[in-house]
Amino acid sequence: MFDRLSRSWGLVKASATVLRQDKELLLFPIISLAALAVVVACFALPVIGLGVLDGMSRGAGGKSPAVYAVAFLFYFSQYFVIFFFNVALVGAAMIRLDGGNPTLGDGIRVATSKMASIAGYALIAATVGMVLRAIQERVGFVGKIIVGLLGIGWTVATYLVVPVLAARDVGPIDAVKESAALLKKTWGENVIGQVGLSAAFVFIFAGVAFCGAALVIAAIATQSVFLIVAAVIIMVLAIGITALVQSALAGIYAAALYRYATTGEGTKDFDASHMKLAFAPK
Repeated sequence: MFDRLSRSWGLVKASATVLRQDKELLLFPIISLAALAVVVACFALPVIGLGVLDGMSRGAGGKSPAVYAVAFLFYFSQYFVIFFFNVALVGAAMIRLDGGNPTLGDGIRVATSKMASIAGYALIAATVGMVLRAIQERVGFVGKIIVGLLGIGWTVATYLVVPVLAARDVGPIDAVKESAALLKKTWGENVIGQVGLSAAFVFIFAGVAFCGAALVIAAIATQSVFLIVAAVIIMVLAIGITALVQSALAGIYAAALYRYATTGEGTKDFDASHMKLAFAPK
């Protein structure tokens, strides 16, 4: 377990090396976040309006079909934006891993060329999300745990869908199948690698939050409204930047795992002998 975690941490550091070489990869999660904000804004008014009308349109103990329809569209729109820019990020990362020098436009072109497959996968993900949520609302405590485990299983099984979509001309269903097949090959390192990435950022986030809190407390001690506001803004920005870096590293890591799984080749940043350990027989 600890050996795997250590190897995964090495892959995380290699991902950071790629990010330092191509800092523009950070633009993808930034644009994705901005696009998600637009999606939320576009749905805010209809959701509020339906909330007002909901009391008149629904029967006792149930939600109106319009509420479910808007919720599904919201799920789909969110997933489409997230998957589109994730495919763009992974596509650009793959260009770097192949020795190229990707630009923002290169990643967008990769995602745009896979638009139909991305939309199809967003539709599948939205459907699964809605079904799991509907079941969770109707079952007891034990049922909620089971549904939660099913959700985790779906997330793990589809972890490599984005790099599959970025690298190949396949439909969403075939991408899910290939991700699940690769998962069998990478089982353990794939998951532990994400645990390693998440664990590293738990400590990083904790450090950022601690320093931010200390800065805010120091600003409060000065009783200066300007310094207090500035300290809060700095803390929020630091947390946001950390989250963006984590998102970029996750995309690079996924691209590296998929690349080695399908080609067996390492790169300057991801050593083949190190990557080979991620795919050792179970």
